[in-house]
Amino acid sequence: MTPIRTCCCTAAVGIALAGCIATTIFAQSYPTKPIRLIVPSPPGGSTDIMARLVGQNLTHSLGQQVVVDNRSGASGLIGIQTVARSTPDGYTIMIATTNFITIPLLIAEATYSLGDFAPIVLAAHGPNLLVVRPSLPVKSVADLIALAKSQPGKLNYAAGASGATPHLAAELFKYMGKVNIVHIPYKGASAAVLGLIAEQVDIMFATAISVAPHIRSGRLKALAITSAQPSVLAPDLPTVAASGLPGYESGATSGFVAPARTPQPIVRRLNADMVNILQRADIRERLMRDGYEAMASTPQEYAEFLKRESAKWGKLIKEVNIRVQ
Repeated sequence: MTPIRTCCCTAAVGIALAGCIATTIFAQSYPTKPIRLIVPSPPGGSTDIMARLVGQNLTHSLGQQVVVDNRSGASGLIGIQTVARSTPDGYTIMIATTNFITIPLLIAEATYSLGDFAPIVLAAHGPNLLVVRPSLPVKSVADLIALAKSQPGKLNYAAGASGATPHLAAELFKYMGKVNIVHIPYKGASAAVLGLIAEQVDIMFATAISVAPHIRSGRLKALAITSAQPSVLAPDLPTVAASGLPGYESGATSGFVAPARTPQPIVRRLNADMVNILQRADIRERLMRDGYEAMASTPQEYAEFLKRESAKWGKLIKEVNIRVQ
């Protein structure tokens, strides 16, 4: 019996070794044809712009065309599920925003999990600014929390799509600050900003690019930025965490993923090329103009980030009972 076991083990090792050699050879020759970059949102938005910025530069570094394929619909679910079902050969990748993390937590119809994807790189983070109408008698986050606690249910906040980053940022603020602030939904972020300028509402968590001109003109008052650390995007603003709500952090993130079981040598190749792109001064400057800071993580760092964010937002969504129809 011993010789038979030895032969079986030897055969198994040989098969495994052959598989590893084949994967390595395949990865060394990668890519040999165009790569499809899925964008689960319409053309023209910040996610599409970032995908095209990275994709165009990736075309040059890989020597193969990176073709952007916008697959919007169902809050991004259509594009995301397309990638989850794709062949894991490195020829289909996707830009993944915060929605990618929260959709399975918010939408019952979602048929994917984060485990269906291979993280490549966390590319950028776009913190929100906490802004209020100028006549609101507060100068800091601590002031705002104190005012909200003294008048429960009287203050309100504007937000566009339910479940989107600004909405979740406000709900996290309410939850951590233990304040009762009423959600006033608007049809889109632009309408929400206009509502705040018109003093129809009191508070908003907004992208820096959407409110910066109104802050400079005095039509809005900025209290803080939602990043964990002070940001070059708003160097004169303290963080929410440092100015009244310790531990608070939120914002939009963008990264790149591939289908699960994509060979790791290919994931590492894509990561190396994307990191080189994201570390370039001209790319970082362009992202800053759009309200993002470049990140350029390793695949493992991005995987750990996705796990932490899923747990964080999953807890909030469950505790507050947030739902998207």
